[in-house]
Amino acid sequence: MSMSPSMALGAAAFVFAASAAWSAGISASGAPERPLRSVASFEGIRNQAECSAALFTEAGKVIQSPRCLNCHPATRTPTQGDDMRQHVPLMVANDGNHGPKGLPCATCHGSDNARTFAAGIASVPGNPHWQLAPIEMAWQGLTLPQICAQLKDPRRNGSRSLDQIVTHMNTDHLVGWAWDPGEGRTKAPGTQKDFGALIEAWVKTGAHCPTA
Repeated sequence: MSMSPSMALGAAAFVFAASAAWSAGISASGAPERPLRSVASFEGIRNQAECSAALFTEAGKVIQSPRCLNCHPATRTPTQGDDMRQHVPLMVANDGNHGPKGLPCATCHGSDNARTFAAGIASVPGNPHWQLAPIEMAWQGLTLPQICAQLKDPRRNGSRSLDQIVTHMNTDHLVGWAWDPGEGRTKAPGTQKDFGALIEAWVKTGAHCPTA
């Protein structure tokens, strides 16, 4: 059953109000920029495997940031905010990773970040492709070495090749949202270009994983 405009508006209003109640202490979007090291800065590591692992560790600052982990849950229930608290209202991925029937993600998440002018939450995030990551890319609860191994394994990464992962990290618009997350959220470290370059260099050096 589809949701009427009045029902959708009511649901959105509920989300704004409930999110405000959960948003005390949220980081401001004006937080200092956090750079990523350049690929060139790793050239002094002569052992290729060690260099590759170090490149992925640096990229892991993005992968393990709240901007990524919130939408990569193992429980199929997203979290929200810089403190990765429970999503309000409680949501589940459901088939297709777009939320349950009657209250899909698009009920509140539009094609762009939307200002709320509420006291507790400055904006609701948005993107034309807003959705949860597929279960094959569930990262919450994993260590960085475990995430690295998962990314490399076609049986656990959605049958993607390493080249496809490089393209995804470099160009995907939803990945890029992490650096334009709207008012009230801390951006992922660096830029998507910096992050994509690290992932590309990681693959070119053998896609070795860190051990810790």
